[in-house]
Amino acid sequence: MGNWSEELHNKIDEQLQGGRDKDLRFFRIDEFKRNIGRVDEFSGNCPECQKARIDITEAVETIAQAVNHVGKQRRDYDRLITRLSKHMQKEHGFYAPYYFTYLISFFGIIGGSVLGYLLMQLNADIKLELFLIGFSIGLLPTYIWGHLKDKKLRKEKRLM
Repeated sequence: MGNWSEELHNKIDEQLQGGRDKDLRFFRIDEFKRNIGRVDEFSGNCPECQKARIDITEAVETIAQAVNHVGKQRRDYDRLITRLSKHMQKEHGFYAPYYFTYLISFFGIIGGSVLGYLLMQLNADIKLELFLIGFSIGLLPTYIWGHLKDKKLRKEKRLM
């Protein structure tokens, strides 16, 4: 981590000292700090990270106002967090915890439901059971596949 990010981490800690843990989690302060370090790391090669440094510096100056009061600073901070998260995901490969588990399982549920519906059409006596079998066939392997992808991300330390 560079000097710039360490200074900003110290400023954030100083401004939010004595803040409620609930508020700090709600406003994703830890994620913001991690993304500051990543922006510092990637700003040498990434022009968008270089531009984000300016916005981050401005946001850190008003972070206490953003966390404690509703208004323009809070909206700007929220937009910055969202923009940084999307950029880190698209350009640098950092993902939210359980991202692939949820995403791939969703498609497994859709596919399994279609399979279950098709199985239901085969036999009129046990429609619900056939639907549930198709649903399970779609959900279980995709859940495991997504979990393995997330496990790989954790191992590579690429979690948001």
